[in-house]
Amino acid sequence: MKKTKIITVAIISLITLFAVLIALNLFFPGKAKTPGQMQAGGPPVANNSGGGNSGGSGRAGNADGSGGGNANRPGNASGAENSGNTGRPGGNNGQSGSSIADNADGSGRAGNSGGQGGAGNPGANAGRQGGPGGGSARNATTVRVTPVSTGTIEKSVIINGEILARNQVTIFPTIGGKLVETRLGIGDRVSSGQIVAMVDPSRPGEVYSRSPVVSTVSGTVIQAPFSIGDTLTTQSAVYIVGDLSSLLVETFVPERFVASVRQGMRAQLKLEAIVGESFDAEVIEINPVLDPASRTLRIRMRFVNPDPRIKAGMFATISLITNRKVNVPVIQRTSVINTYGSWIVFVVDENSTARRREVTLGLENEDFFEILSGLNLGEKVVSAGQNFLSDGDPVRVVD
Repeated sequence: MKKTKIITVAIISLITLFAVLIALNLFFPGKAKTPGQMQAGGPPVANNSGGGNSGGSGRAGNADGSGGGNANRPGNASGAENSGNTGRPGGNNGQSGSSIADNADGSGRAGNSGGQGGAGNPGANAGRQGGPGGGSARNATTVRVTPVSTGTIEKSVIINGEILARNQVTIFPTIGGKLVETRLGIGDRVSSGQIVAMVDPSRPGEVYSRSPVVSTVSGTVIQAPFSIGDTLTTQSAVYIVGDLSSLLVETFVPERFVASVRQGMRAQLKLEAIVGESFDAEVIEINPVLDPASRTLRIRMRFVNPDPRIKAGMFATISLITNRKVNVPVIQRTSVINTYGSWIVFVVDENSTARRREVTLGLENEDFFEILSGLNLGEKVVSAGQNFLSDGDPVRVVD
């Protein structure tokens, strides 16, 4: 009976021991030891159950015989080379830790404390980066490029102006009195010497003959400010007559641009009444002095190609060309970035790699920059997508 109790206690103890071991394996797998490790003085057993890390990061064995860099863990597949190579055991109690060559150049990594660096792996795959968390190639940035080419660039200033008749004359009466007759209306043609109105200079108790108002120029009636019955003086403008066959553009240039103004300078005009079209003009008259009140210089221009749709009194937006260069290297304005006071662009080389360039700029307008230095003709400059680039980034060029 006593012997049976002893056997029963022994069996229960064994069952309890196995239960504890199973629990340790379940909750503390790094702490459990395989039978191969428990052999005194025997080499640790390699566990080939796992493949290599997908990021190309093999782990060297630790000096205490545990692999993978964890205390008391045997060398297994987590310490193996990439691409599923067989895991190598770690060093055992002071033995040399085996090094794993994962670098693209085949060089080995140094073992942990107490171990020696392993030899390079000549079979390492080309381009594969070793080390923990080995990185992958950067994604290419999509960009659009424009080659550096020669062209004509013009610098201009935008100002406003008004369309005037070339010859505009005011018709005055020779004597004061009441306007009793008008013979013309706005838009009517008039000839020099033609009678355009009659003025009665009579006063109460005094009767005089009517006095004619005579036009001194030929042209078209632009304004007729008075009506029959109005009292006129010798300073009253009965009609304003202009020569509409030849129109002028009058404008005022700010003082800072006066030095660039010269006879024959070209300009482009846009009119509110004629949308989507521009008209060429050139400077024919420059006032010799500035207006002291507005600090501007009055200039007048003529139309290079007169158009019957253009009327006197129209408002014009004028782009006055102050400087012009022909056959110079130019790039699109959108290609240039201002960084801390420097102008830079990105050039795409034959390997589809973006290269940062610092450039010197010349003339500029709304669309282009003149290149003085930093670029050569034919080089491909990034014109869209360059704001996210760095020097050496791979790019993908699209049309």
